[in-house]
Amino acid sequence: MQSVKYLTGAAVAFAITATSAFAETRVTYKSAKSTSSYYQMAVQIAEAMKAGSDIIVTVEESQGSVQNVMEVKARGGDYVFTTPPALVRLAKGGKAMFEGKGDPSFDEIRALFPIPSLTMHFVARADAGVSSFADLEEKTVLLGKGSFGAREGEKYLKLFGLEGKVTLAEVELSNAVPALKNGQIDAFVTAGSYPAPNVIEAAASTGVVVLSLSEEQIAKTKRARLVIPAGTYAGQDSDIVTTSLPVVAYATTKMDDETAYQLTKTYWEGKAAMGDAAPWWNGVDESLMSNIEGKIHPGAIRFYKEAGMSLTDAQM
Repeated sequence: MQSVKYLTGAAVAFAITATSAFAETRVTYKSAKSTSSYYQMAVQIAEAMKAGSDIIVTVEESQGSVQNVMEVKARGGDYVFTTPPALVRLAKGGKAMFEGKGDPSFDEIRALFPIPSLTMHFVARADAGVSSFADLEEKTVLLGKGSFGAREGEKYLKLFGLEGKVTLAEVELSNAVPALKNGQIDAFVTAGSYPAPNVIEAAASTGVVVLSLSEEQIAKTKRARLVIPAGTYAGQDSDIVTTSLPVVAYATTKMDDETAYQLTKTYWEGKAAMGDAAPWWNGVDESLMSNIEGKIHPGAIRFYKEAGMSLTDAQM
């Protein structure tokens, strides 16, 4: 009889262990290069999921948003990735960098939740006499090379009539703060989630003015309007109105509804704690939901309805 009881107890223990193992859901989260802020965000999301759910997230390094979208072709229901909504639209239409590379799987991409946007910063040394874009004329400006911020900054100079009227510095963006401090440049352009580390450093060590865009200028850029609240940077007494490129976490219809629900619910419930560790999360709120183009995953929709968050007909 004792041996029977022992076997029964062992069987129960095995069943409990097996149930716990099966309750665990594993997800791959593909974001950005390991040196970027977006990779750090991915790590934070993985930690939040571990703390608040049974979802185990493995973070994968990526070479960029286009690669993230392209991998939808070969990935399964455990794949989560980040990209600007505009790239999903282009992929579905087989346009631009997706021309000739279309795939039916692109139509199955579904949004989960917004993450911090790529926010444009035009940062001038406080004593450079720059308070508007017009004041950049005849100044030395650092755009950097190859990045979204560099391309966007160059575009804005053209749109605002400054092409050929500023001196473009041949300095790496990583050296922007010391170059600003020693007078080698008058201003630099950077894009990233706010508060941006290099802008924090420049504001604290040198004193800076971060330019605001007018509503007319924002309309010309065709980018999303974003407000950086007063007090975000040292010496910033008023709100900064600028532009941003929204970034969203996506899955596909291959992901089951319960996993999408738990990912979305845990993300929003853990966002405040993530914000305590890294202020860029504090710029994410319900207002960013309007930046999501196209459909949201049904599992995520379930959470948004429970939370009373408004969705558009197109997102449903």
